[in-house]
Amino acid sequence: MTQTRVYSCKDTDMLMASKVIATSLTNQLADLSMVRSNWTPEYAQALHTKIDNAMEDFLGLDKKKALRDATAALTEIQAPAFRALQFLKTQIEVDFGNDAKEIVKTLGYDKYLKAARANDQEALIQLLFAFKKGMTNQLKDDIVAKGTNPALIDSIIGYATQLSEANLTQETLKSTTKVVSETALNAFNDIYNEIIGICKIASSYYLHDEILKAQFTFSRVIANMNAAGKKAETPEESVE
Repeated sequence: MTQTRVYSCKDTDMLMASKVIATSLTNQLADLSMVRSNWTPEYAQALHTKIDNAMEDFLGLDKKKALRDATAALTEIQAPAFRALQFLKTQIEVDFGNDAKEIVKTLGYDKYLKAARANDQEALIQLLFAFKKGMTNQLKDDIVAKGTNPALIDSIIGYATQLSEANLTQETLKSTTKVVSETALNAFNDIYNEIIGICKIASSYYLHDEILKAQFTFSRVIANMNAAGKKAETPEESVE
């Protein structure tokens, strides 16, 4: 009997999403190990290794220099970039009163912030570039004159380049296609089933924490990696 995929997304998408979720598991082990005794640092590392090996052995991707690094870079940059953007927006609103609305609009907040807040990766990239384009020297001087640290503005502009480069690398790698063997499909299905099991438990544990719950919802992770509005259909893996 021919083996079939137990997931409906692309192999590369599934593996990258699995890598992101494995990273979230590693980051939250202090909490999750208290409710799942076998979720140890050793288990998390073994899971990373399993995913990395599948990427390299079956898709021909260098686990040290390609997909893993690009995905990790995106994951690491998103949160601090959004925090910096939100923090600056608050300062602008406090410092400029009625004039803040126009400044916020100029910097792209009105168009992209809502989607970025919902963990839309594409919207965050667009917000960062709108911010970079709208932040003229004069506007920067005006904001800094009110008390904002210029380093905060510079860091946001820097994130625009970093996130764009990471996203480009990821998208390039995601376009890689290769006919895989039944052995590969068995390995991919095994990884997916293990990740979905983690998602079910962790998303239930973080039921009332939307940010952490989203990190363990497979469909949300897939959607965040793709262009705005593109959703991957997956089996139910989290408690709603």
